Amino acid sequence: MQDSLEKAWSDVVDTARRTVADGLVVGTSGNVSARVGDLVLVTPTGVPYDRLGPADAVVVDLTGRRLMGELRPTSELPMHLAVYRATDARAIVHTHAAHATAVSTLVDKLPVIHYMAAALGGQVRVADYATYGSERLATAVLKALRDRTGCLMRNHGTLVYADTLDKAYDNTAQLEWMCRVWLLAGSANGHEPRTLPGRELAKVAEKLRGYGQGAPEPAD
Repeated sequence: MQDSLEKAWSDVVDTARRTVADGLVVGTSGNVSARVGDLVLVTPTGVPYDRLGPADAVVVDLTGRRLMGELRPTSELPMHLAVYRATDARAIVHTHAAHATAVSTLVDKLPVIHYMAAALGGQVRVADYATYGSERLATAVLKALRDRTGCLMRNHGTLVYADTLDKAYDNTAQLEWMCRVWLLAGSANGHEPRTLPGRELAKVAEKLRGYGQGAPEPAD
């Protein structure tokens, strides 16, 4: 178990640093977590990610009780724990990405501007606004995540979960990119962005199940 926790913490820190390097968060905004069994490793509140080392691991149980570490966990811990308790998530990435946050102030659902919405389960919803770190926000996010693995958060940012941190991060980056594309398309004077129908997302979702090097090759 100790080896698994050490590996998970290293992955959490690497992913958190990546969100800063790629411009998905500014400073210590946003947070990252991973689940190992019934334990959750989560970034601490208010600490720059480049200062975190192996001895700074923050580990809590699914009730939020701190089991390891001296640093206080992220203020968004209630939201992370709510997602872990309600879904099969093993990793969560929460960002304040600029384009996604901008879109969250404009619509209730991200228009289906690109087929990669299928990777998140379908058209991405916007969770109602609530004060950060509150149980009300956690409830709003769970509602927006119904049958989805990612959502926008009104006037706040994004949350994406997956079975690995790499996948959660990649889908977060895709969500930010889709928001940017929609904003760019909508800025063209006299033109309304064309979107994709739900039936196309269903087709793409099926194709994505066989995507990648681990998928079996099609029969001749």
